[in-house]
Amino acid sequence: MMVLAALIPILMLGVVLALGRYEELMLSEQEDDRREPAALPVATSSPAPAGTPAPSP
Repeated sequence: MMVLAALIPILMLGVVLALGRYEELMLSEQEDDRREPAALPVATSSPAPAGTPAPSP
């Protein structure tokens, strides 16, 4: 009985690890799609900070 109590957690751990590996294999994406670069930021001129007086005409 003691052997069974020691083996059950080890077997359950093996099942969880196997299911995780199976999930990775089944749900994996193509290498190109997974490593797509982020969009480059567009340089825009920011407005003057609040409280800055407008230039004189």
